[in-house]
Amino acid sequence: MNILGISGSLRAASFNTALLYAAQELAPAGMSIGIHRLHDLPLFNQDVEEQGDPAPVVALKQAIDAADGVLLACPEYNGGITGVLKNAIDWASRAGRDRKTAALAGKLVCIMGASPGMTGTVRAQDALRLVLRRAGAQTEPQGEVLVFQAPTKIIEGRLADERTRDALARHLQNYATRLALLQG
Repeated sequence: MNILGISGSLRAASFNTALLYAAQELAPAGMSIGIHRLHDLPLFNQDVEEQGDPAPVVALKQAIDAADGVLLACPEYNGGITGVLKNAIDWASRAGRDRKTAALAGKLVCIMGASPGMTGTVRAQDALRLVLRRAGAQTEPQGEVLVFQAPTKIIEGRLADERTRDALARHLQNYATRLALLQG
């Protein structure tokens, strides 16, 4: 099972990118999680799209196409999703000039998030589910991973809190089970 992990943060010491690395460690047997960075993704612009997707957009869409599912680590900025993550979804939600369907169409997406605050990205995850549904992705409930007070749980780039690690491992197992059912 090939999963594409994407962090909605560009920070070098991102809690959400650290959460993706923890997911790689805790993935159930048979699940592999690769991480795709969004650092070079241009802002969505339909004029640019009409000329053909830029190379970083092509790479993102190809990575989504090659994956059985997508794992999004969603930060919360001002009660919503980051512009970086929304921009990636905007690009991946469009077929573009050279494709028949959008990369996200029909993909089962798993969501998790970490935040220094007390609510652990709950508002951002709700907003993200809405955006993903509009983009044609599936976001069926698979449980939630809401890492609150992230600086106390993610230390020096590593998810150190055992309860959170256990919750993340269960979350990934539930995701693997749901993906296996969909793949028939």
